[in-house]
Amino acid sequence: MRVEATAVGLIDDTRVRVSRFEFGVGEQTGWHVHEYDYVITAITDCHMQLEHTDGSVTHTTVLAGSAYRRDAGVEHNVINAGQEKMSFIEIELK
Repeated sequence: MRVEATAVGLIDDTRVRVSRFEFGVGEQTGWHVHEYDYVITAITDCHMQLEHTDGSVTHTTVLAGSAYRRDAGVEHNVINAGQEKMSFIEIELK
């Protein structure tokens, strides 16, 4: 069983929810569904393993300072597949 990453809420108002995620090596978010469109900005290089509801697993690297966005409805589990701690900011657009 994997340990869950730490999530700290930074802003939660009528327009956005901003959270900082900190993962030790091998830590996970746990399965979740994104209620809103969202943007991730990497603080560290993030070597992620993504588990999907269809049973598939993908790997992606988001370099520090880079960002990506996804639409609401994404369901997955995110795991730190790297050899160092990883951290990112998630901004959900309400």
